[in-house]
Amino acid sequence: MPTVKEKITEVVMAQPDDASYDEIIRELAFERMIERGMEDVRTGKVISNEDMSHRIRSWQS
Repeated sequence: MPTVKEKITEVVMAQPDDASYDEIIRELAFERMIERGMEDVRTGKVISNEDMSHRIRSWQS
């Protein structure tokens, strides 16, 4: 598993040479969101689509 520094370097280096600071920051944030989501899946911190559907409907009331 790569270190945080290695992962950041990988994401930055994958960007085009003319990428803006904001574009790079967005890519880093997106990568982090994916990592967090995958960790939630690995640790069982998920809910079913049915449960999520019920939650969303309750927000609309």
